[in-house]
Amino acid sequence: MSISPFPFIRFEPIYQTRVWGGRLLAERFGRVLPDENSPFGESWEISAREEADSVACGGPYAGHTLRQLWNDPSLRAAIFGDKAPAGKTFPLLCKILDVRDRLSLQVHPSAEVAAELEGEPKTEVWYIADAEPGAKLYVGVRHGVDEECFREALATGRAERCVHVIPVAKGEHILIPSGRLHAIGAGLLIYEIQQNSDTTYRVHDWNRPGFNGRPRRLHVEEAMRCIDFEDIEPGMDESDGGLLVESDYFRLEEHTLPAGESLLARTRGRFAIITVIDGKIREGGTIFGAGDFFIVPAGTSGDGLCAEGEVSFLLTTWPS
Repeated sequence: MSISPFPFIRFEPIYQTRVWGGRLLAERFGRVLPDENSPFGESWEISAREEADSVACGGPYAGHTLRQLWNDPSLRAAIFGDKAPAGKTFPLLCKILDVRDRLSLQVHPSAEVAAELEGEPKTEVWYIADAEPGAKLYVGVRHGVDEECFREALATGRAERCVHVIPVAKGEHILIPSGRLHAIGAGLLIYEIQQNSDTTYRVHDWNRPGFNGRPRRLHVEEAMRCIDFEDIEPGMDESDGGLLVESDYFRLEEHTLPAGESLLARTRGRFAIITVIDGKIREGGTIFGAGDFFIVPAGTSGDGLCAEGEVSFLLTTWPS
């Protein structure tokens, strides 16, 4: 395996305004947002979308986009490793979500349905970075809800009664596979790891206007082709010895390092996307703190990237 000449790659965040967003990215993480007033609901931290391509900052790859790094034959193995999936598109998208008002009730398509609807499949996982008292998620359907009664509930404004509600707390996580009906409730800060997709079908938006003062578009018929009505009242997921998710698209782990220990003891030569939960990681004059995302290239070795005090972080890599 080729070894990258630099132990990490960080990218400039790409901020997205959302009607349900807020200003927590500035207040919590000290981010400089594009303006002083707009509600920024999402920060795309690792993105290879044509319309939102992350740009590396600092180091030997400064100015390169993620898409350029992925599609450069001389760099792909060195950065992403031998286990990286084939294809022209980097397959993951990593975000921070600042949810001040609840998201629309929505669903993402499976690969099969996405191909029929000319969309993109999407499975994602939410890690709860922070939660206000009483925060909740809407996930799956309640017992007894089928397509017919859900359609009736949508038509009569009673959709909320059909969706399973889960109280949620900091440090919990849940996988949202394609086909799972869902919405994020208000008062949550979430780290999201997902397939590289931006296809969402809304079925209900709580009668809320968009930025233009008019209701946002709904996609009821598309959503009905996606919703899994056998996904009844799921719960939050459990950690298995630090393994949070092993899906067909990514593996997500949670780790804690004591002061002075190298992060590379956990990456073990694997390509990794690191998300700092609490504490600090240092490499030379660079410090990563809570909310920071960065890539550790495959094959990285040495004593850099060490914990300054105890640090907890998420590690996203290719599935086993």
